[in-house]
Amino acid sequence: MAHEVLEPGREVEVAREAARAAGEIVAGYFQHAPESWEKSEDHPVTAADLEANRAIIEIISKALPEDAILSEEATDNPERLAHERVWVCDPLDGTKEFVAGIPEFTVSIALTHTGVPIVGVVYQPLSAECFLAERGRGAYRNDEPLRVSDRRKLEDSEALASRTESSRGQLDPYRGWVREFRPMGSVALKLARIAAGESDLWISAVPKSEWDVCAGDLLVREAGGVFATRDAGERRYNARDPKIFAPMAAGPRPLVDEFLARCRS
Repeated sequence: MAHEVLEPGREVEVAREAARAAGEIVAGYFQHAPESWEKSEDHPVTAADLEANRAIIEIISKALPEDAILSEEATDNPERLAHERVWVCDPLDGTKEFVAGIPEFTVSIALTHTGVPIVGVVYQPLSAECFLAERGRGAYRNDEPLRVSDRRKLEDSEALASRTESSRGQLDPYRGWVREFRPMGSVALKLARIAAGESDLWISAVPKSEWDVCAGDLLVREAGGVFATRDAGERRYNARDPKIFAPMAAGPRPLVDEFLARCRS
């Protein structure tokens, strides 16, 4: 379905409103022993995920009713494939950390147009850090402009990676490639930290889903970096299958290119 792209600024305000509303819900549940259950193997969900998801969908649908929505916590509607504009949302990214009482979780909301991210918001409700980006307009944390690290050599770089992947040994093949790995929760938060230049590179050794990375991808792009996979290069979103296959990396282009080249060799 064709849809006119609205004037810059409108969609990012909708995304920010939805992220903050979801974040308020998530923060209210944190450290109150929220009930959790496995929706699939190794993928926990809580009441906070579901309530935050309802808030996001309500705000976006009311403001922009012709847009489609792909959310981790909503039933996938294949009609989204016919839409040019699709929101890609994770109402609580980092649920494992959330359940464990570790404050490394976020709300992640992105808008894509013909598969390209044009708005991205990653919100950490406890610190009230709001990372946002609009295509062609840069990336910001609140009002602070963001820029990726200026590191150029892979062996000198610090890489952010999944705490779970690290504990399972899934990062072991890459440990000699970088100076060190720093474990962290939410994928979206890791990508936001990369966009802010707080670490050099993000690496994933296992598949992710579009809602995990879409907003963070735009943050990194608009901060001067790149998000790419070994086999498919830069991602186009709203795919029929939202799974993204590993390995993948994000950060300054020289580091990402070197990492992925070594993966291919």
